[in-house]
Amino acid sequence: MKRVVLATGLVFFTAIAAAAQNQPMAMNQGQMDRLDRNKNGAVDRSEYQAFMTSAFAGLDKNKDGSLNSDEVARVLNTQQFAASDANSDGKVSQNEFLNRVMSDFKAADRGGDGSLQ
Repeated sequence: MKRVVLATGLVFFTAIAAAAQNQPMAMNQGQMDRLDRNKNGAVDRSEYQAFMTSAFAGLDKNKDGSLNSDEVARVLNTQQFAASDANSDGKVSQNEFLNRVMSDFKAADRGGDGSLQ
């Protein structure tokens, strides 16, 4: 479980950091392999969304349906957390989380085919 959360944190951090710098995210081959559930050599939108939905659940330690700054302190700095908190209520809901990471996915999908290779 810790490995999943750490991998999740790394993917989430990479996505948020890239977005903060207006650059597409980059994943290493190990990360790609973990997310590529059907082993076709690419991570498609549904694989990424399923992984990030699970990642959210793993990061939500108190199981209240949102992420607070303490829950993501290891993977996000204050500025990155604020950028993810779309409504500025001091927490990142699952919807805010998924909107953010899926927007990052779209930016990284250079071919526009719904997959990352």
